[in-house]
Amino acid sequence: MFDEKLTQLHMWLGLSHDINDLSYVQSALRTIVVYGLTLAIVRLGSKRFLSKATAFDVIVGIMLGSVMSRAITGSTPFYPTLIAGATLVGMHWLIAALAFRFDWFGTLVKGKSVLLIENGEIQRDGMRQAGLSDHDLKQALRMQNDHTDPAKIRLAYLERSGSISVIPFKNEPRVVDVEVKDGVQSVRIELD
Repeated sequence: MFDEKLTQLHMWLGLSHDINDLSYVQSALRTIVVYGLTLAIVRLGSKRFLSKATAFDVIVGIMLGSVMSRAITGSTPFYPTLIAGATLVGMHWLIAALAFRFDWFGTLVKGKSVLLIENGEIQRDGMRQAGLSDHDLKQALRMQNDHTDPAKIRLAYLERSGSISVIPFKNEPRVVDVEVKDGVQSVRIELD
């Protein structure tokens, strides 16, 4: 019974055919099966490499797509290709677990953040290390908080994901004017 079902599956997917002999239906069925299995592998493995993540995560996403596409096109054997994709996601999970447990390992595989602004001062060494121009930094500042003046920024980092995080100085209220009129005191406060 199981052998009969497996034979039917092989026929539907064209697993015993030459690559050039696959029908449109067999290619479509392979795509459906590989998509479903890849989705299951990703759900079991890690969602991180599909989000804004580090180069470590992006590389795994690209490699997984490349490996699994070979099962669809028939350029490599079907089942070993699926196992290779699952192994790749498993290795990603293992390396991510090690990076979580050991900071030095996380820095090794994911990189580290780079300080760009500290207390309103642009850190030129950090800018050089990150390969960022002043224009790049101003663009990031505009996108983060509508400030292009580094003097208004307490800290800014190029994060491991490639995004720039910005922490502005806290806006403290300032007393601008105090007035007493008809026995009533008025205080005007300005927020930056």
